Amino acid sequence: MNPSQSLSQNLSQQQRLSPQLQQSLNILQAPVFELRQMIDVEMAQNPVLEAESTDVSLEQERPESDLDDDGFDKEFNELSQMDEEWRTYLAQSNAARGPRTAEEEERRQFLFDSLATSVTLQDHLIQQLAMVDARPEIRRLVEMLVGSLDDRGFLGAKTGDLSLEFGIPIADLEAAKAILQSFDPPGVGAEDLRESLLLQLKRDGREHSLESRIISQHLDDFAHKRYPHIARRLSVDVADINRAASVIAQLNPRPAGSFSSSPRQFVTPDVHVEWQAGRYAVTMDEGQLPRLRISNLYKDIMSKPGERDNVRSYIRDKIRSGKFLIRSIHQRQQTIQRIAEEIVERQQDFMRLGPSALRPLNMATVADAVGVHETTVSRAIAGKYMSTPQGIREMRYFFTSGLATDDGEQRSNTSVKTALAELIRSEDGTSPLSDEDIARLLTERGVRIARRTVAKYREALGILPSHLRRTY
Repeated sequence: MNPSQSLSQNLSQQQRLSPQLQQSLNILQAPVFELRQMIDVEMAQNPVLEAESTDVSLEQERPESDLDDDGFDKEFNELSQMDEEWRTYLAQSNAARGPRTAEEEERRQFLFDSLATSVTLQDHLIQQLAMVDARPEIRRLVEMLVGSLDDRGFLGAKTGDLSLEFGIPIADLEAAKAILQSFDPPGVGAEDLRESLLLQLKRDGREHSLESRIISQHLDDFAHKRYPHIARRLSVDVADINRAASVIAQLNPRPAGSFSSSPRQFVTPDVHVEWQAGRYAVTMDEGQLPRLRISNLYKDIMSKPGERDNVRSYIRDKIRSGKFLIRSIHQRQQTIQRIAEEIVERQQDFMRLGPSALRPLNMATVADAVGVHETTVSRAIAGKYMSTPQGIREMRYFFTSGLATDDGEQRSNTSVKTALAELIRSEDGTSPLSDEDIARLLTERGVRIARRTVAKYREALGILPSHLRRTY
């Protein structure tokens, strides 16, 4: 052996999650829409699972263990009895509910018929191109330009650069660009914001207006509200600049903003909060998930004494896997409901009064109250939404830090942001409040807050600084 070489042995511990535990965590973390997809995949892979109805099963399952044949047969007897109980319960529920009335069916069909498919900007423009009489090569160039539009509706490159890169005559590119810019929405196909705004003014017959001069010559000054400077340079009154600003404010800086670039995402709340019998009641939305059960067909196969051992072993594994899935879904529903109930209990003021009454809350507090780990709370609320009397909110919304008040209480930063926004909404536009002014006013209301914190909250709300909020 080479003296420079040696053998060594290292021991290390690695924590790995079992496939079942990973599945359980994924089920807990998945929003209801994703969970439905996971269930569909599992049902396609596991033949012993079947859906009983449109509600999630809340079957109580006991822990799995390695069973001998006698124990396994006993377990199947319990499953069969449970299956019969479910069938009786469902029959009674369906009988009590009765068939849908004609009015209910009409409302249901109207809902399905009202679901509109989204149209992309590219689809909208190509449809207009079909109505244009142009040479084939120009039409192909228009299609190329349509394909290069960004999510604002602007061209990703200048026509001069495209001409050099692809060897296309500049005159053909300009002709294609002119066709594209004649389409709806106004301002589409521009190379930048300035050109887009000028195109929109031209469409309205204002290409020689004061607004056009401001945009073409002083767009940067206009963006920073240097109205007196623009007025001096253009030899007009500040009042004229104010009137022009009102017109420019009606233009669309993102012509493609009203079109969908991807399929629309719909929020499905996992939890519903309603005022019932003098209290806020928390219910889970279980109508989105199928009620799972073990198929009778495979129970019958297992009950046959002459069945081959390999068949029994295969079915046994699938049944255990199916039972684990059912139990994991039940545990998910139960965990989310307990967390939601704790949130509602601690956010009663929000349920009554809205965001201004939101109280500080952290996950550790809820975890201790529910009796789970903090990471479990984090996973359980990830991507989940709650329908409340104050609208649909992401469950993470209710977890927020706070600021101290003079009376020793805590106010959530969300409620402070709401108060900040109200101060700015009610300010005098000719003398807007500075961050220092806002900090002083909030302190006078009992909320101790620094100027830099005000600036951070204001930026998070998308509110401009005072010098950009000034009106003349």
